[in-house]
Amino acid sequence: MPQQLEFYEVDVPIHTNDRAQRGVHVFTGRASSVDEALARAHQVYDAAFAARQAGLEVPGQQDGGWGARGVRDGWELDWAAAKASPWSNPDSWTRKKPYEL
Repeated sequence: MPQQLEFYEVDVPIHTNDRAQRGVHVFTGRASSVDEALARAHQVYDAAFAARQAGLEVPGQQDGGWGARGVRDGWELDWAAAKASPWSNPDSWTRKKPYEL
């Protein structure tokens, strides 16, 4: 029986070399576990970064919907602090929404 793949979000803290600017790089795609999601996000980032360093076009979306866009020189990703979890669509009709009066 094939493994069930869920849609995951991986949030990786980023900062500039001088740590003056901070943010989060968000990756999304299908995976069978948190560990696989973290690994896939790291793989697509590494491929995108290597392509950029070589002067090539950043690869597009890969298997499972994973991809990395917005790779910037000078940004450092803190993979040790990365967090992954199943993605929850904020616009899903199954999520509770506050009633508007």
